[in-house]
Amino acid sequence: MTHGKRANGKAHGVVNTKKSVVKKMLDLAGYCADKDLREVRVLEPAAGTGAFALEIFARLYESAKKFEFSFAEATTNIFLCEIDLFIAEILRQNVTQFLPDEIMPQIIIGDFLLTDFEEKYDLIISNPPYVRHENIPQRAKKTYKKNFATFTHRSDLYIPFYEKGLNLLNEKGLLSYVCSNRWLKNQYGKKLRQLTATRYKIEYIVDLENADIFEEEVLGYPAVTAVSKNTPNKKANYYKIGDLSGFLNFSRKQTPQRILGISSNDWFGYRFTGAAFEKNLKSIEEQNFKIGIGVATGRDALFIGKKFSGIIEEELLLPLLKAKDVSGVDIEWQGNYLINPYAENGKLIDLQKYPLAKKYFNSHQKELSQRHTAKKNPTKWYKTIDRVCPALLKKPKVILPDISKSRFIHTDAGIYYPHHNLYYITGGNYAEMCLLAAVLMSDFVYRQLLATGNKMNGGYPRWQSQNLRKLQIPVLSAFSEELKNELLTAYRQNNSLRINELINENSLVDLHLKEEQLALF
Repeated sequence: MTHGKRANGKAHGVVNTKKSVVKKMLDLAGYCADKDLREVRVLEPAAGTGAFALEIFARLYESAKKFEFSFAEATTNIFLCEIDLFIAEILRQNVTQFLPDEIMPQIIIGDFLLTDFEEKYDLIISNPPYVRHENIPQRAKKTYKKNFATFTHRSDLYIPFYEKGLNLLNEKGLLSYVCSNRWLKNQYGKKLRQLTATRYKIEYIVDLENADIFEEEVLGYPAVTAVSKNTPNKKANYYKIGDLSGFLNFSRKQTPQRILGISSNDWFGYRFTGAAFEKNLKSIEEQNFKIGIGVATGRDALFIGKKFSGIIEEELLLPLLKAKDVSGVDIEWQGNYLINPYAENGKLIDLQKYPLAKKYFNSHQKELSQRHTAKKNPTKWYKTIDRVCPALLKKPKVILPDISKSRFIHTDAGIYYPHHNLYYITGGNYAEMCLLAAVLMSDFVYRQLLATGNKMNGGYPRWQSQNLRKLQIPVLSAFSEELKNELLTAYRQNNSLRINELINENSLVDLHLKEEQLALF
């Protein structure tokens, strides 16, 4: 498995597309059996076991019969790329069962991103691999960053698949990917948005966030995006389809949900309107709160655990809060501790002063030294990826899981240290943190989050720092004491209906802000 295994045991990046979706994508791309396909050069850069390949060959065969050309000769225009040797062999078997004996499919076994292609293609179509940045091997990441300008920040592997595919299009070529829609909004998609907007034409974007388009259930947010070598356009048609049947019946003649202006980096150009947005709101950080993300260690199995008593000095153990601890209405701490290798001054501890920690770290030195962060700083081989700030432990915090099906926003009075899959907000006392949490629970804020950020299947938004920074919320210091007390009561009771009564556009304008405090805005 090139990029390791997912929780379900399957390889990272391996998520098969339903046959009906494959057919629809080929229809939209114009690769249809009622057309003469003999000269159409096709590349599938992540062929897998053949979901796209089998349908491509089937259509080519029907086209050959209709237009009376040699099917065998035309198959030389079909190219399949697969990185995994074992999967490539399954692909070969699947395809050869369909083809006449004398025809051998052209399968390129290797990394599509690092393979040299001498030809250009009329159609590049695929479900490229979904591999999160942290699951890409360090050596590969270094090479990809060197070769692909779009592979920046914490890019998923599909980002350079776009860039490489676009570079391989001929003058009339079309690229069609069913892939994550995150790059349309996220920071790591900025370079890819710039590339497509300035050098290519976006033919259509069909957002399928809630559609069941894969052979297995995945927490994803797919979209079918088609890009051509035609003259770049300043606008792009964006269609949002709610289910599989809607996509299978989709036509480009339909009225798009939005016309995206793609001349800037923010394609969706969200601008919330109304009196509240005009005078009564500020961002979270403009109100002197700080947004952060929890600690990443680089080797959780060694830095995090429940049984460190007598093994590590007690003063180095911080109660660690993980996403599973905040999945319900109450924080249910599972008893995990983080070994903190940092002192209050921000420097690594002197292991000579901590004999238990010294013994523990030395027993795992080989494993810890193999981490990328340790190789960059060999003398600091026992550091975590992120610097631990012990003072954060005691600060009141709003706790926000990256992904959550719950609308309840947790607060921590200053007991726990957050793990890397938790975002947090600090900057006030505990009552102020609860007040902020109540505001974040409101539909008024939730609608902004849904609009500006990416969503998982099921419509759940992601509490990412980049999305939190876009939110416009009422200025908490301008709330009347009456409003503060009512919101805090509603928050303690998890009364979302009451919170929404108190936090909505009309009330923010008219009801609860003291007249003399409006000058603060």
